[in-house]
Amino acid sequence: MTALFPLSLSTGAFVFAAIALGFFFGFFLERAGFSSSLKLTAQFYFKDWGVLKVMFSAIVVACLGLAWLSLAGIVDFSQIYVPDAYLWPQLAGGLLLGAGFILGGYCPGTAVVAGAIGKLDALFFLGGIFAGIFGFGLVEPSIHSFNVSGALGPLTLPQWLNISHGVGAFALAVIALGAFWAAENSEGKWQLFRKTYGREQ
Repeated sequence: MTALFPLSLSTGAFVFAAIALGFFFGFFLERAGFSSSLKLTAQFYFKDWGVLKVMFSAIVVACLGLAWLSLAGIVDFSQIYVPDAYLWPQLAGGLLLGAGFILGGYCPGTAVVAGAIGKLDALFFLGGIFAGIFGFGLVEPSIHSFNVSGALGPLTLPQWLNISHGVGAFALAVIALGAFWAAENSEGKWQLFRKTYGREQ
């Protein structure tokens, strides 16, 4: 099925759109409080699940929006670029990113947001990111075989589960609702703990 409104941007328009979207994404992250490493790491102590709520909401809205646009014939999924999946290096990278998130209090995106408003810890964190990128570039030739291991091609979750995009979007929305319910319960219990004992542990 051909998309009703195929989108074709010039290089200049594409760059402008990318900058505009990046600016507003960063703006709303900062407005949500994600420039604070304390707020970001609070989720690992089950105190504040704001990160999960905001980011999971954005993912679900995008997923449902694409599914509905596809059903309406406006978006053609076959025209959406999906990068190749490499199981083992991406698993290792996810673990390293998670460890860095816990230790440093930022992920790469929130580090840029906090650095943009002048937070020194975020600028230090960004320095570590760029040092890691440079260091990876130096050692990549020696670990190239690992970087392309577990190749799965441009695989999406609906393809992997052999379900339609609509069913996948609905399932993700249900999972999100369950996660939000669990997060609210966790935060409620933490607030009760603070009221009972009068201080944070």
